[in-house]
Amino acid sequence: MRSRLLSALALVGVALAPNALAEPPADLADKLNAHGGQPLPIEAIDDSPVPGLYEVRLRGGNTLYSDADGQYLIVGDLYENADDGMVNLTEQAANQRRKALVDAVPEDQRVIYKPAGEVKAKLTVFTDPTCPYCHKLHAELSQLNDMGIEVDYLAFPRMGPSSDAARQLAQVWCADNRSEAMSAAFRGDEVEAPKNCDAPIASQYRLGVESGIQGTPAIIFPDGKMVPGYLPAKRLAAMLDVNADSDG
Repeated sequence: MRSRLLSALALVGVALAPNALAEPPADLADKLNAHGGQPLPIEAIDDSPVPGLYEVRLRGGNTLYSDADGQYLIVGDLYENADDGMVNLTEQAANQRRKALVDAVPEDQRVIYKPAGEVKAKLTVFTDPTCPYCHKLHAELSQLNDMGIEVDYLAFPRMGPSSDAARQLAQVWCADNRSEAMSAAFRGDEVEAPKNCDAPIASQYRLGVESGIQGTPAIIFPDGKMVPGYLPAKRLAAMLDVNADSDG
């Protein structure tokens, strides 16, 4: 059923007209929730490239499409049948939103591991020191740095902003040297930090949820593309078009 739906949407892309975008009806959210059942957790409603079809973004990162009356819904990705092949417009828009959200986080709210030499590329990683695959990725940070890849950590405690992992991350963010403190946390060492420090753990967790992150590590590429889960350092370098045999 899903494959047939996506095929139909791809065909719709053939008929896309330039400048066909229109503002969504102001009462569309109310119409979508006027019927029985549980209300949709709507975050935002925008126009789409298809006339009469509107993009409905839900909290948590999911997207669906609705007509102007909220009567017909399409669940799945919207594709354009472009001259150079199928383009996933839903993923493209999600990447753009995610990039804007992540880029807005200032350096002083990140845990940064910079290469010793030239920075050839950068990855932003939502992490949790209680996550086994985060440990695996962290063990390869030196390889990434040696290849000229900067890695910036943001906090995403998997069990929520009130969990033990969140408190551990808060200690890291409050430490004088965050990168050393993060490495200590991954080793299981005690992290010393001021007790009355305002760490941005809850806000970064909400940012992660808004970005569609459901687990860790969540690796964000410079264009906003997200890869959920661990990937080896050389594979990440290849995806960044960085020579894995070079050093920083």
